Amino acid sequence: MSDHLMNTYARLPVTFEKGDGATLHDTEGKSYLDAISGIAVCSLGHAHPGISDAICAQSQKLIHTSNLYQIGNQQKLADKLIEHSAMEKVFFCNSGAEANETALKIARKYAHQNNIDNPAVIVMQNSFHGRTLATLSATGNDKVHEGFAPLVEGFIRVPFDDIEAVKAHSDNKNIVAILVEPVQGEGGIHVPQTGYLKALREICDNNKWLLMLDEIQTGIGRTGQWFAFQHENILPDVLTLAKALGNGMPIGACLAQGKAADALVPGNHGTTFGGNPLACAAGLAVINTMEVHNHVPAVAKKGQALIESFQATLSNQAGIVDIRGKGYMIGIQLDRPCGELVGIALEAGLLINVTRGDTIRLLPTFVMSLEQTDFLVTKLSEIIQEFLNN
Repeated sequence: MSDHLMNTYARLPVTFEKGDGATLHDTEGKSYLDAISGIAVCSLGHAHPGISDAICAQSQKLIHTSNLYQIGNQQKLADKLIEHSAMEKVFFCNSGAEANETALKIARKYAHQNNIDNPAVIVMQNSFHGRTLATLSATGNDKVHEGFAPLVEGFIRVPFDDIEAVKAHSDNKNIVAILVEPVQGEGGIHVPQTGYLKALREICDNNKWLLMLDEIQTGIGRTGQWFAFQHENILPDVLTLAKALGNGMPIGACLAQGKAADALVPGNHGTTFGGNPLACAAGLAVINTMEVHNHVPAVAKKGQALIESFQATLSNQAGIVDIRGKGYMIGIQLDRPCGELVGIALEAGLLINVTRGDTIRLLPTFVMSLEQTDFLVTKLSEIIQEFLNN
């Protein structure tokens, strides 16, 4: 282990050397089923030939020019994202935090265009939006804030999945937007009641607020639709993406439509690397692969089946609080802290994640086989049962 890396991660004692599909192989030759996909990034699995070929081919032609010039792949990827989302404009960046920073700048610009000098954005308790100063300030988690005061001002926190709590702020003339995850990922895989996003859309319309959806984790097919907002047949004003868009290649995007689409003009925002030819080649390969193999409806069907399998296996187990999810975004909540299960699962050849201390988070690859799915349910259920019964 290197002593020259900043101590920002409590890393597990394993180094991966290669991967194929839903499997990772470490430097000792041991294989693991990856049930978190690099935290919802490698949805199409590891070393996907279509993605790898696209990256290799593009790297031999052109990697970077800068956004001072036209970038063909960027324009093609924007067209694809607009086709699937029905949004209007795209800004490419390098990460989810940057995409959310862009959304927040759009909200500020929109506010000042409407003569609001002290704009505020409604955000949710238990949310996660990134690690930059603005996005950690928007995040509804005190642990993320700790040690970084003073935070960026202008955020009003309300409970997630509580429409009345949002309506209570309708008289606040400084509010310009709502920023919300359609499903809270880092917060423990919390799925709101049906109609929640539609109700938020109506509130925003009535108050002339922007509805800004953080789909960093839910976007690009993870919940069984291309974008989670499509489950409720609405359209946000701003949509942020990253993670699965590049299947491991760093890329983020902020999409906008309507009154938000033209808020930013030259000089307002920018990025050195965002949307470069290489990253956009990867993004195009991801979208094309998902289209050809019809992954999105398959995720909806297989995800529901996986949730039901865990419910059938674990529902009678004492210590299980809830098994919930949408598509391939699944949470198994226990009645006690269970962080140690990550190491136990690692020993058993299974990669999982625990978030909020008591919730096992599963974000499988879309290419996980039936045999691998059976292994995931059987092995993880055994691990949980043994943990709870001791």
